[in-house]
Amino acid sequence: MFLDQTIRTNSKLVETAFLLHQGGHILPDTYVVDVDMFLENARRLLQKAEKNHIRLYFMLKQMGRNPYLAKALIEMGYPGAVTVDFREAMVMMQHHIPIGNAGHLVQVPRAMVKKLLEYGPEVITVYSREKIRQIENAASELQCRQALMLRVYSDHDMVYSGQTAGFQLDELKETAAWIRKECPHLDIKGVTSFPCYLYNEAEAKILPTPNLETVKRAAEILKVCGAEISFVNTPSATCCHTIDQMLKFGGNCGEPGHGLSGTTPMHSRKEMEEKPAVVYVSEISHNFMGNAYCFGGGHYRRSHVKKVLVGTGLENSRELTVIPPSDESIDYHFGITDKCAVGDTAVMAFRFQIFVTRSDVALVKGIQEGNPVIVGIYDSQGRRKDL
Repeated sequence: MFLDQTIRTNSKLVETAFLLHQGGHILPDTYVVDVDMFLENARRLLQKAEKNHIRLYFMLKQMGRNPYLAKALIEMGYPGAVTVDFREAMVMMQHHIPIGNAGHLVQVPRAMVKKLLEYGPEVITVYSREKIRQIENAASELQCRQALMLRVYSDHDMVYSGQTAGFQLDELKETAAWIRKECPHLDIKGVTSFPCYLYNEAEAKILPTPNLETVKRAAEILKVCGAEISFVNTPSATCCHTIDQMLKFGGNCGEPGHGLSGTTPMHSRKEMEEKPAVVYVSEISHNFMGNAYCFGGGHYRRSHVKKVLVGTGLENSRELTVIPPSDESIDYHFGITDKCAVGDTAVMAFRFQIFVTRSDVALVKGIQEGNPVIVGIYDSQGRRKDL
C-alpha cells in the first residue's frame, strides 16, 4: 500500500531495513521505525495545529503503544496521549505519560476507574450512564473533579463493527440534566465520535463523514444545557491536510496516529507534508509449489498489502506481489508470487496496527544521515526487549 511512496520519499529507510536484517541486527516480523522522520512529521503536525488553535492528543496504538515515542512527543510539546483502551492507558501510566483522553473507543473498566482518576486524565470518554456513575463514585471518594467527553451518535452515522456505542442526540438534554443533578464531581467538557473524517478515494481528499455533523449538533445541544464544551473532538486520519479540513468543516481537537508515521490512506496516493516512517521487515522462510513464503506475525486484516521487495539490499531487490493470509487464518507466513532465495530480506509497507500483532518494533535514529543506530527494540505492547 505504501511501498512505492516510501521508496520515493524515504528510500534511506528501505535501505536501512535491508541492512539491519542482513546484518542480523533484527529478526523477521519486525517493524522498523525511522524515529527522526516520525518526529519531524509530529513536529509539522503540532506546529500547524498550534497555529490554528487545534488541540492534538497523540495516538500510539498503531505504533505498539511505544513509550519511547510517547516521551519524545511530550518533550516536543504535545499535551498528552489519547488511550484507545484501558491497556494502553496502563502503559502510559507506567511510563508517566500524561493522558489527554482516556477511553477513546473502549471505556475504562470498573476496577480501574479510581486508579485512573488518581492519575488525572484531562478528559474521560464515556457512552453509558452506568460508566458515568462509576466515575462519579470514584471522584466523590477522592474528592476531585473530572471532565467527561460524551461519545454521541445519530441514526445516519457511520459506525464500525465492534465500536457500536454512544448517546443518541435526542437523549443528550436528559443526560446532561442527569449528570448535573446526580454527579456533582463531574463536568461535561467535550463531545466526540468516530470516524469524523475519512479519506475519500474518488475525490482524493480527507473529507467529513456524517458523524461530524452529529458531533457539532451535540456540542450545540449541550451548550444550551449549560455545559462548557471545550473539546469538539473529531478523530480519524488526523494529519496536516485534515487540520486544513477541520478549519473548513469543524472540530477543534484531533488525534494523530497514522499521520505521525505518514501512513494515512491519503499518504499512499500522493506526497503529503508527512513522509512514511515505517516499514515491515521479514525473511524468506521457504519455497513451495512455485511460491516463496516469508515469516509472518505482523498482518492486519485491513493492511491492503500488495507489494514486497525481496533481496539482500534495495539496489538488488525484486518487486513481487504478496499473497496475504486469509482473514480466518493465523498469519504464520506471507506468500510471494515467485521463488526466492531462502534467507533473503523481504520489505513491505502496508497499513498497520502493531498493537494487534505479535511483531517487534525496532526504533532507529540516524537513518537520514546514513548512520543508523537502533535505540530500542520493543514488543507490540510497548515493552522493551533488548535490555
